[in-house]
Amino acid sequence: MDNLIKPLDDLIEKFRSLNGVGKKSAMKMAFAILDMAESDAFDFAQAILDVKTKVGVCKCCQNISSEEICPICASSTRDHSLICVVEDYQSMLAIEKVKEYNGVYHILHGTISPMKQIGPDKLKIKELLDRINNDNINEVIVATNATVEGEATAMYLSRLLKPFNIKVTRIANGLPVGADIEYADSVTLFRAIQGRHEI
Repeated sequence: MDNLIKPLDDLIEKFRSLNGVGKKSAMKMAFAILDMAESDAFDFAQAILDVKTKVGVCKCCQNISSEEICPICASSTRDHSLICVVEDYQSMLAIEKVKEYNGVYHILHGTISPMKQIGPDKLKIKELLDRINNDNINEVIVATNATVEGEATAMYLSRLLKPFNIKVTRIANGLPVGADIEYADSVTLFRAIQGRHEI
């Protein structure tokens, strides 16, 4: 950027590289860090490093976790025979906020999207099949977003899971088409989960 010293300009560009951060927001954040006490800036940098070095993926559900098994999978009070399949961590958090679902999750880390060259092999589908093969699963709820990619992924999973002779359901259309789960209110999400249907 014009008339800025290089370290500040570099920081602004790093913030701008984040998804959804524009030029003005990036500048605000960079100047906020410039105004921080040096110790606070080091703490901020350490928090970023900790996220990259201490947060991994749960070997069971593919959720982000600081342990080998995430707290949800490790819980003895959850129904481990019921798996809710979601696109990402944010969707899982949205469903957890409703406090009406007591099963476990499986995070796909995306959706099938030919336009973005994302096929089933790039998602955590093999890990889901391994769980169904090795665990006593009664039902899989497919809770992908009501988008073209989300629907395509749901249909792919329903066909893939048919031979396993387990109940496969899709969350009800309490969610408007084109909407992301993470932005839905609790009542809408509750109705969607309660009104799920077999696919």
